Amino acid sequence: MAENFYEISRRQTRPVMVGKVQIGGGAPITIQSMTNTFTHEVQETMDQIKRLEDAGCELIRITVPDQKSLKALSKIKSKMTTPLIADIHFSYTLALAAIDEGADKIRINPGNIGGMDRLAQVVEKCKKHNVAMRVGVNAGSLEKDLLDKYNHPTPEAIVESALRHIHFIESLKFYNMIISVKSSHVPTMIQSYRLLAQKCDYPFHVGVTEAGTKMQGTVKSAAGIGAVLADGIGDTIRVSLTSDPVEEVKVATYLLRSLGFRKDGIDIVACPTCGRCHVDLEKMVDQVETATLHLKNPMRVAIMGCVVNGLGESAEADIGICAEKGHGILFERGEVKSRLSEEELVPQLLMTINQKIDNREQKK
Repeated sequence: MAENFYEISRRQTRPVMVGKVQIGGGAPITIQSMTNTFTHEVQETMDQIKRLEDAGCELIRITVPDQKSLKALSKIKSKMTTPLIADIHFSYTLALAAIDEGADKIRINPGNIGGMDRLAQVVEKCKKHNVAMRVGVNAGSLEKDLLDKYNHPTPEAIVESALRHIHFIESLKFYNMIISVKSSHVPTMIQSYRLLAQKCDYPFHVGVTEAGTKMQGTVKSAAGIGAVLADGIGDTIRVSLTSDPVEEVKVATYLLRSLGFRKDGIDIVACPTCGRCHVDLEKMVDQVETATLHLKNPMRVAIMGCVVNGLGESAEADIGICAEKGHGILFERGEVKSRLSEEELVPQLLMTINQKIDNREQKK
């Protein structure tokens, strides 16, 4: 795979351990998602967790809204290979109990936990059991005095809220924090992270809250999370979609790969097609993507819709095809390797990809 591309320099943060996974401190940016099953329905929740783990999710958040969910937590935790994050709103007693049930991290919004005295109890319990805490501040749940001061949820208001809680928690001698300052308004979210990055060295969980449908949420997340990551800010991410959470993991994976933070997997380069394209290129791309989605070996694969410009535009790809009506070519690093019929292009490409992976493995 072509090397020596420009790489984004990441913001330096302190390390925080979530179970056995390090967040920040130079560790790779992790992908997380959240189950959307009823937590107390243990088998359904476990089935979804397994699918998330298989898709590459590295941290999984589970809602704990009631006692039924709480009672299921330890059983779910015992079957997981990834760290468990307990998502808590409003009830500090559920947060305390979730720590006892084995949560590796507690996600709370300090503004809705019921006051600083209750927040202090959660902090002390996290400190006692060495459990990480995500301090999540959202534009939609700012304190009244800050809304009065700034008139609406500005980036400055969001950051002031976050720093207020960070400083209080630090006063209790607890520093095992990951911070998020989310908004569903992308420019507000971007500026909030940029401002807060200048004020503290805690690792950040980056995301656009309530991003929306699969299409709209993907675009908003790519714009918001991508902009923040391109600044070198961010240590763990979640793409929030109104969809199967496995789709969140896929989008997050592609996003990290596109910015160079992930070197694994098949990076598909495909032309958008034009009047020169006389094949069903979309079908070809879908076939290759589906067949290679599980592969972790780094490889850049080009799928181009004509020979006129395709070979030159994709010369940096490890391997690829250029298709014409009824025929095409298979090439490696810009050199033609074989001329094939249209029907042979995708099968031959997939076979060659697997051969190259096998050759790499044998050389290890």
